[in-house]
Amino acid sequence: MSDTSATWAQAIAFRARRQHLEERAPVERMLDVASDLCGLHAQVMSSAELALWARVEGLTRDHVRDALWKRRSLVKIWAMRGTLHLFPSSDYTVWQAALDTYDHYRTKRWSKVFGVPQSKLDPFYATVGRVLEGVRLTREELADAIVHEMGVFGEGLRSGWGSALKPASYQGLLCFAPDRGRNVTFTNPATWLRAKDRRRPAPASEDVLGEAFRRFVRGHGPATREEIARWWLGVGYSPAKVRRVVSVDQALEAVDVEGTEAWIATADRPALEAAEPTRTVRMLPGFDQYLIGSTTSVTQLLPDPGLRARIHRTAGWVSSVVTVGGRIEGLWSHERKGSRVLVEVEPFGRRTKVLREGVEDEAERLAAFLDGSLELSWT
Repeated sequence: MSDTSATWAQAIAFRARRQHLEERAPVERMLDVASDLCGLHAQVMSSAELALWARVEGLTRDHVRDALWKRRSLVKIWAMRGTLHLFPSSDYTVWQAALDTYDHYRTKRWSKVFGVPQSKLDPFYATVGRVLEGVRLTREELADAIVHEMGVFGEGLRSGWGSALKPASYQGLLCFAPDRGRNVTFTNPATWLRAKDRRRPAPASEDVLGEAFRRFVRGHGPATREEIARWWLGVGYSPAKVRRVVSVDQALEAVDVEGTEAWIATADRPALEAAEPTRTVRMLPGFDQYLIGSTTSVTQLLPDPGLRARIHRTAGWVSSVVTVGGRIEGLWSHERKGSRVLVEVEPFGRRTKVLREGVEDEAERLAAFLDGSLELSWT
C-alpha cells in the first residue's frame, strides 16, 4: 500500500473542487470546465448542458449550442464506452488519439453485428471518412453513399444506435454536425473543425493512454483503477491493464484512502492533503461526470451504501443528485409544463437548513436557465 494516505473526507473535498462543485467558473471559462471534466456525457443532450450549468456562472443554453454548431469550439463524437460526448475542439486530437487505441470492434462478433467482414473493416471506414469530407449527411444519406461506393454494407449504418459508425469516430473520420429537422447529420472532423484545432499535436503513440488517464485522474482523483477502467471502456476493460499504464507513469502516484488504493497526480498531493469539506449545495443532472467517475467509490458519497442502486441504476442509467460538499444527499427531477419548471427533490435524510436553502437557490437558477417559473416540491 502507498506511503501517501488520505481520508475519504479529503478525497471527496478534493474531487468536488476539481469538478468545479465548490466555486463556479465564469462563463468565459466554459470550455476549460468541459476540458477539466474530460468531456461532457451527451447521450442526452440536456445532461451535457446541465453539467455545465451546475458549474458555470451566467451560462445559457445558447452558449453551449453556439459553441457546438456555430463557433465549433465544442465537438460531438462517440467516445469513451461508445457513448456520445462533447469535447473542447482544442482537446480533440488528444482524445481521438487515445480512442484510436480501441480495437474491440475488430473481433468476429462485432464484425457480424456490423454486417461488415473483418477483411473489409479498414476500407469501409476509410470510405465513411471520404464521403463525409466537406458535407453533412444524414444516417440514410451516408448509408446510401456507402452502398454507392462499395456496393454493400449500407444496412448496418441505418441502425439508430450507430454501432457500426462508432469506430469511424474513434479513428477521427466522423463527428456530428447540426441536426437537419429530426435527423442527426455527420461530417468529417478534418473539414469541420477549425484549422488550428486540427493541427494541434496528439500525444506520442506510446503515451496516448497515459495522457488520457492522467487527465481523468487530475479531474476525478483519487481514482481507483476500477473507476478508470469503467470510465474508459466500461465493465469489459481490465483494471489490470489500467494499472500497467498508471503504475509506470512518473506523473502519478498511488494513495491509500482508508484502505483503498487510488491514484492521484503527484503534483496534486498538497492540494489533496489540504482539502477540507464544504457545505456547498449543487444539483447535478443525470449522467453527470462526477458520478460516472465514481462508479466504485460512490458508496463513500452516500449516507447509506444501500442507496447505491438508486444512483447507478440498471441499463447504465445514472440519476440526478443533490450534493452537499460533494456528498450525495438526495435525488431530484424536473419537468417543463408550459412556462412552469416543476422541480421535485427527495432528500435521503433530514431536510437541514443548509440543504433546503441551497436547493431553493439552485432550483431558482435552474428555472432561469430553462426560461421558466419555478415550482419546487419535496418528497
